[in-house]
Amino acid sequence: MQSRRAIDCLFPILLEEWKQSWMRATDSPGELHCEVETAWGDGYADGTQLIAAMDRAGIEAVLATDLLAWSYTRQKRFAMDMTEQIADLSVQYPGRIYGLSNYDPLSIRASLAKLDHDITQLGFKGVYLHIYGFDIGLDHRKMYPLYAKCEEMGVPVAMQVGHVLEAMPSEHGRPMQLDRIACDFPDLTIIGTHTGYPWVDEMLAVAGKWPNVYVNIAAWLPKYFGPNLRQFISGRHTHSKVLFGTNGLDWTRYLEEFDNLGVDEDRARAILFDNPRRVYQL
Repeated sequence: MQSRRAIDCLFPILLEEWKQSWMRATDSPGELHCEVETAWGDGYADGTQLIAAMDRAGIEAVLATDLLAWSYTRQKRFAMDMTEQIADLSVQYPGRIYGLSNYDPLSIRASLAKLDHDITQLGFKGVYLHIYGFDIGLDHRKMYPLYAKCEEMGVPVAMQVGHVLEAMPSEHGRPMQLDRIACDFPDLTIIGTHTGYPWVDEMLAVAGKWPNVYVNIAAWLPKYFGPNLRQFISGRHTHSKVLFGTNGLDWTRYLEEFDNLGVDEDRARAILFDNPRRVYQL
């Protein structure tokens, strides 16, 4: 596995300062601590530590998200804005760290202006959405300006689908909403992350239906994948609709468990490297 090339398509920028700001947010009244925060560890002190960890695990590049998660209970941003840090790291380590922008449906005009700057000036490769705290669905009218802008710019939109571990309503992440979005934006590349659990079959159905919809298998270790998802990953045609990602889980452990799935070598390479490079135009 160490000889394989892998691109992590969903990596929260786990620098120490960001991790600490996230933990302070979860200490607030009404919020929840989650197991994933323990899996993240303490974070990396700087880019040098991050790149060294990537090298040890065989990770060629990461798509780093600023993770604009909005608190449902407090109606404010969870953790600090890391756009500048991601941009700096992408310059320091070209070809290793790429940025994913974000979107705030409560500030549409400002968010679209920031998106344009992130893509055209900072070289970010797409957008990542965490919708739950805003208490609206992914197919809500406030999201459509984003989809139109990204379709126009030719950049993918990735979004968490499935349940959410924070103190937020999970219903807003039902993967079937991507079906409507794909109907209205046939030229927009749409990526559902976190497998869509517990509505995995919805995610697979939409990805199997639409040529522009993909599944990112981040946030769940492969040993927990159900039979339908395993079949989709290994499928002759459907493997081309799957992207590797971790959501900050340990790279070495994740890749070892992925190897245990027994996916054919050429299809495994596509999921780990070729599909991410193609979809994000790296």
